Amino acid sequence: MKSKNNSTAVNSSALDIDRIDVKILTALQADARMTNLKLAELVTLSPTATLARVSRLQRDGFISAYQAVLNPSQLDLGLIVFVEVLLDRTTPNVFEQFKAAVQVHTEILECHMVAGGFDYLIKTRMADMAAYRHFAGQVLWELPGVRETRTYPVMEEVKCSMRLPLPQL
Repeated sequence: MKSKNNSTAVNSSALDIDRIDVKILTALQADARMTNLKLAELVTLSPTATLARVSRLQRDGFISAYQAVLNPSQLDLGLIVFVEVLLDRTTPNVFEQFKAAVQVHTEILECHMVAGGFDYLIKTRMADMAAYRHFAGQVLWELPGVRETRTYPVMEEVKCSMRLPLPQL
């Protein structure tokens, strides 16, 4: 599939991006505060064409948000804890109640329904183990449908990235 600028685009129903779009996405993943002028120079397009592409990438959902990455240690949130959650029943009603309850707790950074020996995997950050113990007793064990949890405090964060691997075109 060829795009209007004669660069090769990905031939997929899920992706309609070309090499320049990938360069833009890669650059913005690295520095979302980059000026349009600097981005245009990087991808060798005019600022107007670059801005149009960024707008299209936003409109088409490739870029869903811009946000600051905060330093958890500076905010006294140095302890990462992963928690396996097993629900007492696996019915649509219990799933919906659990998902709704998880949304209101800002301490829960991520929550994923998984296949395997438990139902959900939660990621949270706390100041220390005492703060996690308080969270577990006041929030986690009170979530709807929770029958059992297994806690995994992180000893060392080896890699943490929000950058998605992009296709090499």
